[in-house]
Amino acid sequence: MPLAAAICFAIAAPAFAQDAGQAQAPASTPPKEQKGTTLETVTVTAQKRTENLQKVPLSIQVLGTEKIEHLHISNFDDYVKYLPSVAYQTFGPGFAQIYMRGVASGGDGNHSGSLPSVGVYLDEQPVTTIQGPLDIHMYDIARVEALSGPQGTLYGASAESGALRIITNKPDPSGFAANYSVGANTVNEGGIGYSADGMVNIPVAGNSAIRLVGWHDHAAGYIDNVPGTRTFPTSGITVSNAKDCTPAPLLECSYLAKKNYNDVDTTGARAALKVNLDDNWSISPTIMGQRSTANGNFANDPAVGELGITHFYPERTDDHWWQAALTVEGKIGIFDVTYAGAYLKRLTEEQNDYSDYSFWYDTLFGYGAYLYDNSGNLINPSQFIKGLDRYTKQSHELRFASPSDERLRLVAGLFWEHQKHDIQQRYMVPNLADSLSVTGWPHTLWLTKQDRIDRDEAVFGELSYDLIPETLTATVGGRYFRAHNSLGGFFGFSKGFAPSSSYGEAGCISPEPFHGAPCLDFYKNVKESGSLGKFNLTWQITPTKMVYVTRSEGYRPGGINRRGTLPPYKADFLTSYEAGWKTTWLDNRLSFNGSVFRQKWKDFQFSILGANGLTEIKNANQARIDGLETELNWAATYNLQLGGGFAWYNAKLTANYCGFTDLAGNPITECPAGTINPLTGDVVSGPEAPKGTQLPVTPRFKGNLIARYTFDVGDKEAFVQAAVVHVGERQSDLRLFERGLLGPLKPYTLTDVSAGIRKNSWSVDVYVNNLFDKRTQLTKYTECAEAVCAAHGVVPQYPNGQVYTITSQPRTVGIRFTQEF
Repeated sequence: MPLAAAICFAIAAPAFAQDAGQAQAPASTPPKEQKGTTLETVTVTAQKRTENLQKVPLSIQVLGTEKIEHLHISNFDDYVKYLPSVAYQTFGPGFAQIYMRGVASGGDGNHSGSLPSVGVYLDEQPVTTIQGPLDIHMYDIARVEALSGPQGTLYGASAESGALRIITNKPDPSGFAANYSVGANTVNEGGIGYSADGMVNIPVAGNSAIRLVGWHDHAAGYIDNVPGTRTFPTSGITVSNAKDCTPAPLLECSYLAKKNYNDVDTTGARAALKVNLDDNWSISPTIMGQRSTANGNFANDPAVGELGITHFYPERTDDHWWQAALTVEGKIGIFDVTYAGAYLKRLTEEQNDYSDYSFWYDTLFGYGAYLYDNSGNLINPSQFIKGLDRYTKQSHELRFASPSDERLRLVAGLFWEHQKHDIQQRYMVPNLADSLSVTGWPHTLWLTKQDRIDRDEAVFGELSYDLIPETLTATVGGRYFRAHNSLGGFFGFSKGFAPSSSYGEAGCISPEPFHGAPCLDFYKNVKESGSLGKFNLTWQITPTKMVYVTRSEGYRPGGINRRGTLPPYKADFLTSYEAGWKTTWLDNRLSFNGSVFRQKWKDFQFSILGANGLTEIKNANQARIDGLETELNWAATYNLQLGGGFAWYNAKLTANYCGFTDLAGNPITECPAGTINPLTGDVVSGPEAPKGTQLPVTPRFKGNLIARYTFDVGDKEAFVQAAVVHVGERQSDLRLFERGLLGPLKPYTLTDVSAGIRKNSWSVDVYVNNLFDKRTQLTKYTECAEAVCAAHGVVPQYPNGQVYTITSQPRTVGIRFTQEF
C-alpha cells in the first residue's frame, strides 16, 4: 500500500501544478451509440494474453461495459444471473458461495469452511477470501469474464471449477474523460433506494493518467421484522419483539419489530494510476476500498409471511475492505513480462439473532434448564452471535509470455499467496451466570477464537504450437503446487458449563491465554503438494469457425475442521473432458458458441451443520457432471440486437455418500444398514445419499434471453429492452433426509424491462426489475442442524420446522440519469 500510494501521489502532483498556459486536451463528447449490422469484437485476457474471444478455445461468457450498463448491473447478484454456468447460494451482501458447472456440494457458508471452488479476480489479483468473494460495486467496469471448467494450470487452487474475472477500466493517457450517474428506485412492499457514481480520467504529463472512481448506493429494505412472541417450554419465559409489548413477569421485550429492516448502504472508491515509463514498460498501482453496512436479515420465514421474519435480537453486518495492488508490465528480450501483486484486508463485524437454536434445543432436549443467572434463576435462553472476522491476503505472480504471433508460444510463471483469517465468534446469552460464561468473556456461552492460515505456492506454464499454421494448434499446460493450511486456537464452553469436555476450557492443552481466549485447545495443520495438467487441440476450420477438445484439471486444497477434534479433510480434484466450438455467421452478424463436457469430481469436500451448530467438513466421494453450454448473439437488424445463453447439467453421485470416513480420512462408500461408523461407533441405517443422487444448488437448466431495440426520436436515440432469466429446480441438500426437511428450491423466471433516451452526452432511462414480482427461492437454511430446527410436527406454530428462504428483491421501479464529458 505505501508503494502504491507513493507512486500515485508522486506522479499525480505535477498534473495539478502544470503551467496554466499549457495546452490542455479538449474534453471529448462520447459519440452517439453506433447502430451496425455486425457484432462488436470482444477481447479477453482469460489466457493471460489479450485475445479475441472468438479465437480462445475455452468456454467463456462475457458481460462487457455496455451490457453491464444496459442491464443495470451494480453488484454480484445482478451479474451472476446472466451467467448460465454459475450457480450460487447467498446469505446477504458479501456472503455468497459461488459454484460453476454443477460442481456444488452445498454447505452453510461457514466462515471457516472449505476454500471456494471458484476463483474471483479483480484485474490480475485474486479477491476470494475464505469467507467468499468481495461483493464489488459494478461501476466503471470494462467487463466480467466467466471462465467455465477447471482453470488449474493458469489460476490454481481456488479455480477448480472455473473463475470469474472483474476487469476495471484503466487510466487512459490519451485524453480527459469523466462521467457521473445518479438514480433512484422504489421496491414493491419495500422502501426507497438511491445511488450516485462518478469517474474522472486525468492525463498527466503525456505519458500517464490517473483514474478516480467513487460510489454510494442505498439499497432499500423489503423484509419486515414482524411483531411476535416465543415461549420457552422449560422456563415458561416468553419473549417479544413488539414495540407495544407490556413488561410483565416472565416476559421480555426487545422492541425490534420494524418494516423494511434489511436496507444496505455501500460506499467505496478506486484510485488507479498508469505510468508509461517508455514504449515497453509501464506500472499501474491501484488503491480500492469499500464499506457495506447491512441491517436486518435477508431471509423470510414462511410461518411468518412471504417477506416476513420474527427475530428478537439486533441484526447487522458491517463489511469493509481495502486492497492495494501493483501491476508492472514490460519486455525482456522477446518476452512480455508481467508482475501482479496485491495486499487485501477485510474486516466483517456481525451481530445475528440465534434464538432459533435456543428455542428448538429447548423444545426437543430441555436446553433451557442449564442456563441461569448468578442467583440460580432460569433466564431467557435466547442466544445471539457477535462475530469479528479479520482477513488479510497477499498474492504475488510473475509470468513471462512469448510473442503471440510466433508458431511456438509460451506462458509461464511463479505464484505465491498467503491468507490469514482471525476468527472471533461469541455465542451470547444476556444475564448468563459468570460460572457458565467463558472466562474473561461475560455472557458468552460459547467462544470461537482461532487463527486460520492458508498458503499456496506454484510454478505454472502453458506451451502452444501450431501444428499447421493458422489451422491446427496443440497446447499442453501444467502446474506444480504446494499448499500448507493450518488452524488453531480455542473453541468451546467454560469449564463450569462443560467440566468433562474434550475441548473448551476443560480441554486446554496450554496454560497460556490465546489472543484473549482462556487457552489453546487445539492446533493442526495439513501439507499437500501435487501437479495438474492440461491438453488442448484446436482446429481453426475457417477464419470464423473453430472447434476444440480439452482435457483439464483443477483442485481445491484440504484443511482443518473448525471443530478441532475432527480429522482434517483432504484436497478434492476435478478432471474435465470438453469439446467446444466458436463460430460466427452471416458476415459477423451472428455468433454461436458452445461446449459439451464431462467432469469427474473426486473426494469432493462436503460441509454440514453438526453438533452445536458447528460446520463439519468431510470428503464425500465421487460425482460426475455432464453438461452442455451455448451462447448466441445476433445483430438481427440495424436496430435489433438479440442474445442468449443456456446451460444444461446432469450432476450426480457416482458412489454412495455414507456420511463418514475411515480413520485415515478416506470416504467410505459401502454402508448397508448395520454398518458401524469407525469414528463414532454408531450403527448406521444405510447411505445418506445413494449413488445417482442429484448434486444440490445447481439447476438442470439455466438460461437467459436479452433483446434490445434502438430507434431515433428526432435528434435523439431511444431504446427499449427486455431480459428474461430462467432457473430450474434445484435441490437444497445432498443428503436425502435433510433434503426432505428443507424441500427443493423451486424453479423461477425473472423478467426485467427498461427504456430510455439519449442525446449527445446525456442519457436517461427507466427500468423495472422483477416485472412480475416473483418470490424466488435462492437459498434455504436453518440456524441449527436440520434434524433439529427443521423437525416436522414438533411445534404447532412451525409444522414444517423453521426453514428460512432467501428470495430475490421484489419488483423494483427505477430511473437513472447519466452524463459524460
